Amino acid sequence: MSKHFDNLVTQLDKLARHNRQGSFRTRQRYYEAMLRFCRFLAGRYRLERLANIAPKHVFAYVEFLQASGKAPSTVKTDLAAIRFFYDLMPSPRYELPSNSGLFLQRRTIGGIDRTWSTPEFNRMLMCALAAGREDYITILHLGRYAALRIHECFRIDTATAAKAIKETALTIKGKGGLVRTVSMSDILLERFKKHLKATPRGHKLFVSDGVSTHKAIKDFQAFLAANRPYAQDAGSDRPMTFHGLRHTRAAEWYVEFVKQGQTPYQARKAVSKLLGHGRDDVTRIYLASLGKEGGADGK
Repeated sequence: MSKHFDNLVTQLDKLARHNRQGSFRTRQRYYEAMLRFCRFLAGRYRLERLANIAPKHVFAYVEFLQASGKAPSTVKTDLAAIRFFYDLMPSPRYELPSNSGLFLQRRTIGGIDRTWSTPEFNRMLMCALAAGREDYITILHLGRYAALRIHECFRIDTATAAKAIKETALTIKGKGGLVRTVSMSDILLERFKKHLKATPRGHKLFVSDGVSTHKAIKDFQAFLAANRPYAQDAGSDRPMTFHGLRHTRAAEWYVEFVKQGQTPYQARKAVSKLLGHGRDDVTRIYLASLGKEGGADGK
């Protein structure tokens, strides 16, 4: 990612040096926002030229910001920054979608069912087993039954795993430094014990020596992409991403809490805590598969 990011920043800096539009504060704010976009482009798409920014990149970035829990005002500022610098480019290849088009897409994103079916999950497990990737099997279980983000899975070391086994619950630090604790299924406890026997003390469970965490995550994502055609239900158009496993578990948690007598709002708040964020509107996105049953009617 570093090479691609550096290339994009070099081009961004050239545009910024020759720009005198707007106040200093606005230019600085837009520059910082564009830096974030460059980091996304380099990491997700390995893009090398700003002039090659396409509508698909912007749509994906809006989805990424929304899934990350960013406020609508932040999303709007980042979009304004992208357009600001895109207009400074001498010969961009594409025309970016209008604001109305982007916001329409943003609303659609919030309503997409991203959950995995049980057969899809089981077939992906079989793919991991066939590949001899016991680590991928465990990571899939962590996403499916503990609702961990992908980077949270790859951050787990032997100390964290040993503590989880002792307490039968996993304590993890997520985005923004938020710490949460989720219960561990018997399957996950047994799998952690298995990995602890094979992992040197003080090392990460799912990152081999000499391999960066970023590379390990990219390899896992490549595995999912390669095996998605074999695992996905016939005729399904649901996006089958690792993040979708969080959606699957979130929907299950919500239903469980409502059955226990909690109101939709109380259930969403409980799910929000387990997911590791504090915004009700983001939780509603995770519950898109439930429709109105997911608390869309209010509190």
